[in-house]
Amino acid sequence: MSIEAKLAELGLTLPEPLAPVAAYVPVVIAGGMAHVSGQISLVDGQLLKGRLGDDLGLDDGVRAAQACGLMILAQLKAALGSLDRVERVVKLGAFVNSTADFTDQPKVANGASELMVAVFGEAGKHARSAVGVPTLPLGVAVEIDAVVAIRAA
Repeated sequence: MSIEAKLAELGLTLPEPLAPVAAYVPVVIAGGMAHVSGQISLVDGQLLKGRLGDDLGLDDGVRAAQACGLMILAQLKAALGSLDRVERVVKLGAFVNSTADFTDQPKVANGASELMVAVFGEAGKHARSAVGVPTLPLGVAVEIDAVVAIRAA
């Protein structure tokens, strides 16, 4: 089954890839790997802003992380032409805008991690970091970057 078909089966639609907000590119391909810049939490066309443990709860964070994962897929599709070129999701780095006493960053990051496994199966299982930070660009709740092994075109 193609990845496009798998997304449809899961009822998922990829968003339009966001343009960079500063001096970087969304994806760099080098040595058979796609390095995806940090993608921020955009839900239903709106930035999901706030801090976990303050004005946002765990469910908000999971939803924000899933949105970041969908944007990672959108950026990969734009860069690669097809998500079928993804060989393996190697690593995700999750940054969670959270209070000092919020300790569920791994549960938040699962929003993106579980998405990758749902879409790519075994090839979606990856290494990961989940880090709490005091603020993120534009005040968003979550930012996630990715390293993905790709097949030649």
